[in-house]
Amino acid sequence: MDKFTNENVKNMQPLVLAFVGDGVHTLFVRERVSIKGDYKVNELNRMVKEKVNAGMQCKVFKAIEEELTEEEHSIAYRARNGVKGQGAKNYSATEYNYATAFEALVGYLYLTKNQERLLYILERSLKEN
Repeated sequence: MDKFTNENVKNMQPLVLAFVGDGVHTLFVRERVSIKGDYKVNELNRMVKEKVNAGMQCKVFKAIEEELTEEEHSIAYRARNGVKGQGAKNYSATEYNYATAFEALVGYLYLTKNQERLLYILERSLKEN
């Protein structure tokens, strides 16, 4: 696959979408905290870690879950169900699974170039935490 069509993206492995979404979410938060002031890099990293972690991503996903379209819901739940039994350091398996759903959703929106919806979800991620 050398082209990201909507159909190709829909058929991608959900954990690949989550991999992309994690990078997109992290970059978005890094950009936003970087413009807040003249902070040292260690302080910026601390601020990003407060917002980009499985616990916060789980919280954000649960806050927006009712707003998801049928397609978004399908993508997110394929990702969430694809990681059963795993967990992240300091987070439960449930939190990790919902965080993966959030990341897959972000990756899907990014790769399908749904900029308006992506920005809405990313902005919500800052407001929820």
